[in-house]
Amino acid sequence: MTTTERWQWLALALVGGGLIYLLAPALTPFAIAALFAYLWDPVVDRLERLGLSRNFSVCLVFLLIGVAVVTIVLLVIPFTERQIAKFLDQLPRWLAWIQAEAQPRLEQRFGVTLDFADPNKLIEMVKEHWREAGGIATRILAKVSSSGLTVLGWIAQLVLIPVVTFYLLRDWDLLVARINVLLPRSVEPTISRLARESDEVLGAFLRGQLSVMLALGTLYAVGLWLVGIDVGPLIGMIAGLISFVPYLGAIVGLGMALIAAVVQYQDWAHVFMVFAVFGVGQTIEGYVLVPKLVGDKIGMHPVAVIFAILAGGELFGFLGVLLALPAAAVAMVVLRYLHEKYTESNLYQPAELEPEASGVVVVSNGAVVTASEFEAEPVVAARTEFILPGTAKSSAD
Repeated sequence: MTTTERWQWLALALVGGGLIYLLAPALTPFAIAALFAYLWDPVVDRLERLGLSRNFSVCLVFLLIGVAVVTIVLLVIPFTERQIAKFLDQLPRWLAWIQAEAQPRLEQRFGVTLDFADPNKLIEMVKEHWREAGGIATRILAKVSSSGLTVLGWIAQLVLIPVVTFYLLRDWDLLVARINVLLPRSVEPTISRLARESDEVLGAFLRGQLSVMLALGTLYAVGLWLVGIDVGPLIGMIAGLISFVPYLGAIVGLGMALIAAVVQYQDWAHVFMVFAVFGVGQTIEGYVLVPKLVGDKIGMHPVAVIFAILAGGELFGFLGVLLALPAAAVAMVVLRYLHEKYTESNLYQPAELEPEASGVVVVSNGAVVTASEFEAEPVVAARTEFILPGTAKSSAD
């Protein structure tokens, strides 16, 4: 790639980034639709391999998505709301137990003081943040209510998302093929390779890790519910949602579940059952879920995921949050590619030393040749002299 071509690609990237920044509000529904199409395209491809047409496969997938959305709206959201209400109702009991039981023991054995466990301080903190959140919500509602066009715009975007998703999902393979045709032939192999690796990384996280999170959340929620923890399903869902950070979901969920079990039952049996639930969950995650759903692909590091989401939201708002994971996957693959090229370059590899010339000179029939050249020549019956550097001539018949 010449210097001119590099500048052209850089200018194209800057123009693309500028357009995304300027058109972020309008691009948001298209980004959401593209994300849904990317997630469900493997399912449609699998249905096609079973003999179904592309259009019928897309309609069937949309039917499944519709059933899932209706189930979430009618069952999951009300159930989660009841769980949150129950958790807020039990929170004072948790805080009272921490202040009366846990804090004295920690101070006595380890000298640790839990200032945050003071209910009055927590109530003041909640009130302070609630006032701030209430002020933000009031400003947002005032802005929305002042213009009916804003509400209509939101409704239009919500209607636009499934429509765009349908067409993107139906023509996904065709769009990918056409983009590949438009690539300059000189860089097409490299870009195709990076695109495949980016798809593997992003797919390992979105399709694999999100499936692991959903499975773990369901497992923890059902297990804690069977143990008898009142807010067990809520704790299980929280543990599953943050399980993309290794061990964080299990640690947070186990801590919350242990406090809930001690406060609710005050015995050792339920404590052991809580340990058993999370032990089984970690075992299934390590030996079943991760090998089957994620595999051995090198996914994105949890720190990179968190940074990408925060940076994307700061730069481009909600659209940046949607584009954060694909951008992070591409960036990681490009960095890996640059590292590979660097390790293959002369800057990294040591210079190869030239083989040393042989110190033996052979004089054959009056011609001076090296020992290797002499060995390659046919043997001639003639007077031959072997001369070593720094030595006198010696004759050989």
